[in-house]
Amino acid sequence: MSKIYDFQAELLEGEQKKLSEYQGKILLVVNTASQCGLTPQFEGLEKLYQDYQQQGLVILGFPCNQFANQDPSSNEEIGSFCQRNYGVSFPMFAKIDVNGPTAHPLYQYLTAEAKGILGSERIKWNFTKFLINQQGEVIKRYSPITKPEKIAQDIQRLFG
Repeated sequence: MSKIYDFQAELLEGEQKKLSEYQGKILLVVNTASQCGLTPQFEGLEKLYQDYQQQGLVILGFPCNQFANQDPSSNEEIGSFCQRNYGVSFPMFAKIDVNGPTAHPLYQYLTAEAKGILGSERIKWNFTKFLINQQGEVIKRYSPITKPEKIAQDIQRLFG
């Protein structure tokens, strides 16, 4: 049976990152887009990261262009945009697909572990979020419109 730590993904800079490097951390995995009405959530995500990073939270951003072509830029342009406009300092990965036959294996796993509304596995839109505990278990899936600050309480609970 897979665990989140069995996967790896390419960072924006091109380096392969094994998710096993995050063992023992709380993870918030988010599919992002630079030209979406929800893009300002980067600000809230960065605040969460700043507030809880020292305690062991890591946010993993995965740009995706599968929703209304809202992230057509190159990986380099996405990185510059996130840094320049939102000061993003959490790990951002290379652009991936989150749905369909070309979905990244990590997202195939996440959507099977935490189904959406009405049991759907499909990611509905940008900024769907998955909270993973320190043991690598998917705890909760949040809708795209759930603001990052609304997740803080669940993160605090995981810290005990």
